Amino acid sequence: MIKRSFLLIIFPVLFFASCSNYYIPLESFKTQLAGIDSSKMKDVAVKGPGFTTLHYKANPIAVIYCIDQHNKPFQMVNSPSVEAKITYGYKHERAVFYFDKIYLSHNLMVGGQSRFLETLNKSILLDSITKIEVQDKHKKFDYVNK
Repeated sequence: MIKRSFLLIIFPVLFFASCSNYYIPLESFKTQLAGIDSSKMKDVAVKGPGFTTLHYKANPIAVIYCIDQHNKPFQMVNSPSVEAKITYGYKHERAVFYFDKIYLSHNLMVGGQSRFLETLNKSILLDSITKIEVQDKHKKFDYVNK
């Protein structure tokens, strides 16, 4: 009986700890993506659930430098399951992107919002960004050739 109640307590704690939000200050975001435009995106193959393989262009960033809620540095491995939530504009609109599909174009951040629809991209003025959150959603997508 003790084992069962222990698991009921530990599982949610581990689940929510593994889905923690991390933050990237805007200047750090610009620095990490500096020099990565559409021409620097690399062809990748990603194996998804159900034995599907997707092909798309991804940025070459291997490690995302961010901070946790206590302002402590954290390094997150970039993967197909990392999502970025961008808050921007005076109305504090939010958009969700796959981090590996983000690049810079002049003073814009351009990002892919879908793995399946390559044309579903959104551009946001860099200076209008007020918050950048990243989270590994632990989806069943893995690089085959990155």
